[in-house]
Amino acid sequence: MKFKRVLLKLSGESMGGSKGAGFDSDAIRAYAEEIAKAVKDGTQIGIVVGGGNIFRGVTGTKTGLDRVKGDQMGMLATVINGMALAQFIKDKWVNAEVFTALPMEPVARYYSKEKAIEVLENGGVAIFTAGTGNPYFTTDSAAALRACEIEADALLKGTRVDGVYDSDPEKNPKAKKYDTLTFDKALADNLKVMDQTAFAMCKESDMPIIVFDIKTHGNLTKLLEGEKIGTIVTMK
Repeated sequence: MKFKRVLLKLSGESMGGSKGAGFDSDAIRAYAEEIAKAVKDGTQIGIVVGGGNIFRGVTGTKTGLDRVKGDQMGMLATVINGMALAQFIKDKWVNAEVFTALPMEPVARYYSKEKAIEVLENGGVAIFTAGTGNPYFTTDSAAALRACEIEADALLKGTRVDGVYDSDPEKNPKAKKYDTLTFDKALADNLKVMDQTAFAMCKESDMPIIVFDIKTHGNLTKLLEGEKIGTIVTMK
């Protein structure tokens, strides 16, 4: 399966490389290289980036922070990540524009579907930050929302594991990996593909989800070129 337009979800931890915290310039540069190559080859790419390498709103509540303020701090963390990723992509001679769900000009552009699609159709990368702009919603939900809004062919969720398993492969060496799944089976078996809000949105909009290992260099390129990488979740 080859794609004309995709939404790539990058976790904040992926920006931190093997440590999962802070910035790993080598890791970010590797992502930027693959993203830029895909764009030059004709794939339109929107990206939602998390902020867990800098700050997590839910974690902040454990230290006494108000949940709303904690989530807002997490949104700001995603903007920082988006700005960093955009710079590395631009270093590969591909335009990258950072959009935010909250007004932050001149730091980044305030999101609108029309502006984002214009960037994509002109050969650039649209990076969506600040989540949905609302507390209590994860960046998974933001990824599902933006994928539907920009009318992507699929939502690609880059993770540290190579697909969806029937149990946690990091804890259970006998965990079974699925190559394909239906939304209904993933729900029935309580498989942790994405959070429930995001998953429901993708199911309702018939938006395929592909879960794959983003940390293995070359995987994104292979996936976009049509190779079977990770686990694909579809209606049938």
